[in-house]
Amino acid sequence: MDLIDKYIRYVGQIRRYSGKTVRTYTDVLNEFVTYAFRDEKEAAGKAAWQNTAGNRIAREDAKPASGTEKTDSEILEILNPGMIRSYEVHLMNGRKLIPRTVNLHLSVLSGFCRFLMKEGLLNSNPVRTVARPKVPKRLPTVYRESAMEKYLKDTDIFAACDIRTPPEQFMEQYRSSRRRGYRPESDSLWLKMSCLSDDISKFSRWLYEKKLGRVMLLTLYSTGMRRSELVSLHAGDIDLDRKNVKVRGKGDKMREIPLTSSLCEEISLYLQAVEMICGEKDPQRPLFVTFRGRGVYPEYVDRAIRAELEGAEGFTGKKSPHVLRHTLATELLDRGADLFSIKELLGHSSLAATQVYTHNSIEKLQKVYQTAHPRAKNGGKNGD
Repeated sequence: MDLIDKYIRYVGQIRRYSGKTVRTYTDVLNEFVTYAFRDEKEAAGKAAWQNTAGNRIAREDAKPASGTEKTDSEILEILNPGMIRSYEVHLMNGRKLIPRTVNLHLSVLSGFCRFLMKEGLLNSNPVRTVARPKVPKRLPTVYRESAMEKYLKDTDIFAACDIRTPPEQFMEQYRSSRRRGYRPESDSLWLKMSCLSDDISKFSRWLYEKKLGRVMLLTLYSTGMRRSELVSLHAGDIDLDRKNVKVRGKGDKMREIPLTSSLCEEISLYLQAVEMICGEKDPQRPLFVTFRGRGVYPEYVDRAIRAELEGAEGFTGKKSPHVLRHTLATELLDRGADLFSIKELLGHSSLAATQVYTHNSIEKLQKVYQTAHPRAKNGGKNGD
């Protein structure tokens, strides 16, 4: 499948799509080709199980033909409205995929067809003639500001702690920092500390992981960067004096994001803990590292954020790094930030991607309406 391979190299090397996106494109195109030649593949499979005498006994050494290696002309032949529409029906009725996922498949096929038109191999894009399923509007999930503030206040002690602090000393500090009426027996963190207090090395590791989880969460919440951008940060990307960070976004586009004073202070405290683990500073070292000194990876970040928020009050629904990004964008918009500034901060390539956050500001709109509209005051009796 030279055409598909050529297109995958194009999106990966020329368009510089992420590795995850390239893998998705590859899977979609291979699935479409497999579906388009399904009858031929089934026939080849049946033929492979016939022995030379014509009886129906399967031979042990017979193997079904794959039928996946197709010529360029065969690939071009299946790119027609009828086949694409049939594939769409297969995805919706056969595989029971949601409209959003079906649209993803059609978008990949459309991009492939546009590439072939650019190469002079297709005269038109057959995907454009196929009606797509309607996708219900889905507003971004956000966390309440009050919940975020409470979480940060309750976990302040982990930001400033020394990971070498003896368990008994830290537990006493933690207990004294709690509110009046605090009951240790109902606190999952206290119970965790109690279980680890007999092993100093395990307790130090747990303290470091709590410090790491909080600083990653605060970085995501304060900057709005993507999970992949957080993982790819190096120590040299942070400039604590100028209070900014250089981020490599989608398509290897670089941008600078300002940092708050509180975040700079917390990163500085975190880096002190890293030096205890990894030794001397190294600008090329990943900014966020595990207790073993290795750079964090996407799944680690997901688990850390989920662990931080699951035990906190006020957090319901999905707990992920991307919700923190949505939360920052919505809060900035609610406070009067313009869409173009938010677009630059988030690294969106199109303003349309940023405009989705305007729908999340209905609470602000309601407050303005109740305060300013003459018919909304006094239960609508104003002026009557």
